[in-house]
Amino acid sequence: MHLDWTALGEVAAVSTGVTVAVVVVFALGVLGVARAEGARDDDGGDVLGFAQAGLCFLACAAVVAYGIYLIVPQFH
Repeated sequence: MHLDWTALGEVAAVSTGVTVAVVVVFALGVLGVARAEGARDDDGGDVLGFAQAGLCFLACAAVVAYGIYLIVPQFH
């Protein structure tokens, strides 16, 4: 039995990188919601914070949907 260690290493590196990226983008989305909520308490709201949060959560959802697309063979 022969294992392609280079391919295994590439898969592990890409998986780790994408996982870290999704966690960072999700954290930025939570930060946007927190800033918007803080601004709402002070002076009536922050549209930019909600826009940041929406874009970040949409990006996370897109990565998850793409992963599901890759895993489920009926989608190909």
